[in-house]
Amino acid sequence: MRANDGVSVGNPTHPGQIRNVVLVGPSGSGKSTMFDQLQSGPVKKQGRDDRDTTVGLSLATVGLADDLVLNLIDTPGHPDFVGDLRAGLRAGDAALFVVSAADGIDEPTRLLWEECRAVNMPRAVVVTKLEQARADWEATVEMCQRMFGDAQPVCLPVIEDDRLLGVLDLVEQTFTGPDDEVRELTEEEQEIVTEARGELLESVIEGSEDEALMEVYLEGGEIELDAMLEDVRTAVRTARFFPIFAAHTPTGVGVYQLERMFVKGFPSPADVDLPAITTPDGDDYGDVTCDPAGPLVAEVIRTTTDPYVGRLSVVRVFAGTLTSDQQVHVSGHLSEFSGRPVGHGDHDLDGERVGPLSMIVGEETRSKPQAVAGDLAIVGKMGAPETADTLSDRDRPALVEPWVLPEPLLPIAIRAAKKSDEDKLAVALGRLVVEDVTMRMEQNTETHQVVLWTMGQAHIDGLVKRLADQFHVQVETEPLRTAMRETFVRKVSSTGRLVKQSGGHGQYAVCQIEIEPLERGAGFEFVDKVVGGSVPRQFIGSVEKGVRSQMEKGVLLGYPMVDIRVTLLDGKAHSVDSSDMAFQTAGAVALKEAANAASVALLEPIDTVEITVADEHLGAVMADLRGRRAQVLGTGTGDMQGYSIVQAAVPSVELSRYPIDLRSVAHGTGSFTREFSRYDYLPPQLAAQLGKS
Repeated sequence: MRANDGVSVGNPTHPGQIRNVVLVGPSGSGKSTMFDQLQSGPVKKQGRDDRDTTVGLSLATVGLADDLVLNLIDTPGHPDFVGDLRAGLRAGDAALFVVSAADGIDEPTRLLWEECRAVNMPRAVVVTKLEQARADWEATVEMCQRMFGDAQPVCLPVIEDDRLLGVLDLVEQTFTGPDDEVRELTEEEQEIVTEARGELLESVIEGSEDEALMEVYLEGGEIELDAMLEDVRTAVRTARFFPIFAAHTPTGVGVYQLERMFVKGFPSPADVDLPAITTPDGDDYGDVTCDPAGPLVAEVIRTTTDPYVGRLSVVRVFAGTLTSDQQVHVSGHLSEFSGRPVGHGDHDLDGERVGPLSMIVGEETRSKPQAVAGDLAIVGKMGAPETADTLSDRDRPALVEPWVLPEPLLPIAIRAAKKSDEDKLAVALGRLVVEDVTMRMEQNTETHQVVLWTMGQAHIDGLVKRLADQFHVQVETEPLRTAMRETFVRKVSSTGRLVKQSGGHGQYAVCQIEIEPLERGAGFEFVDKVVGGSVPRQFIGSVEKGVRSQMEKGVLLGYPMVDIRVTLLDGKAHSVDSSDMAFQTAGAVALKEAANAASVALLEPIDTVEITVADEHLGAVMADLRGRRAQVLGTGTGDMQGYSIVQAAVPSVELSRYPIDLRSVAHGTGSFTREFSRYDYLPPQLAAQLGKS
């Protein structure tokens, strides 16, 4: 099914010539070897699956039969890199799920299937690793049907001595072996195919909604091959039927059937719905179709930096045609759509020049004259566009609603290993937040730490490696510090004095204050109850200013103080030596003098957490929450059947490693969101430990 590798490869002129297929599946499923196989033929050298393909997005262009071009997108298999996975889904029009017969289907893969179902993306399944000792084809098919719904095998593997010799095609009723060798079935093979074909026919006819073919089938008539093939294509293209294939990725057995499905079964870009498109101001943009002659609307799917050629952008063209040296409008509104801060601000820029276009064919990078509607291209030397930005015509700016971005929830504090590298680190991090929309950088002014919010430990390891390899900056991690607060827990009185009158101009101020706690979130109140002018009116504000200044610095462990009322009761002044600064100092001293372990307590930040978890792991999650000093606020059923939602108030310090812990406790079925709620008392025993550290 593969076309000759001629000059036309990768240069389609209309959307009907294009197939954009995204490969998804967990690490170890054989997905990356399948990617190699599809783009360059049989993998002669074993072990290529060991290469580092779980942490990024790979793109390849392949020529298929009928003058078609396949843009193949390999997505990361590790759950920490779900951002690139979702970017790959935005770039593709159909998904090929790679499932290992030895390992089955994990929960993240099932959830991803549900995401594809929600947007009606056509899908197919290919079962790999059939030659392994613990592989089980029948059990894997049954699991696919249980988890994915209306999925049916369209071929059967022929396995002998733990080797996949070929596949029996249930549609065309042929045997296909290595090197795409096709032969007729033996009598024994025909019996196997005939027995398995009935269930497939029912699913295909039902999915294609072909009443005429259903009538022929129910009457026991002979179904013509062309009619069945057309029904398979219709059912797959409309996401009502999901074929299951068998393949041996190192040798390429079974790949012929996959490529045929890419050509005949998966849709072209013209057959799928476009994402929501507006003007940059959010107004109606008008009708947009996948037409190369229409106005340009394209989206940056991924941004990377190459040490030799600079910034590279993977771009999906939805409408119009993208060419080198074209000047375009750039719109980026990630913060607006995600509702949270991202690594770069929202922006609209006009007059950005498009750099050279290229594609990956085999192991070569080839230049590309243009990218028409529906096509993908790698664009170099564009300085302004960032991941999820929209490229459009200057006289008709557009904004494509970005894909759903996962929120980074695992924080890590880093610092440059060498003081001389601090400036280099700042520049490198600025580059990383542009390229990786699943990372958020925070310069915490309270803890004086640089905090990276990430998706998980593998994401952290990848970022640290990139800082070292790409930007030549070595970093060290350090314990994450939590921004606490201090408050008074009982009413106390105190006097602040500043008396310096020996020689020259003196300083004199005395103030008596009363401090009492307020409810959480009340803030600060200052009350003036001075009578008789013991503190001159012009210095009452000075006392308040001094108290506020000391509250910002803290009185016990250096954390800001909150939720107190300070009442100025009395004081003394000197006609010459009193001043604004003297009474500021006296106010600060009075607050400090009132503070001790009995009168002041620490407050820790509390987050409201919403956890979605499979019902079978709900008990384990609840037990884990109890160990985190959480207060469960409620439970309920989720949108997905078999899932529950738990709402809880959890101390922020207990959530520092929660993305990793939840993945373990919930066996990959859990996800959560967090939002700051309030400050509340830190238990005395923990406060005592903090005071000793």
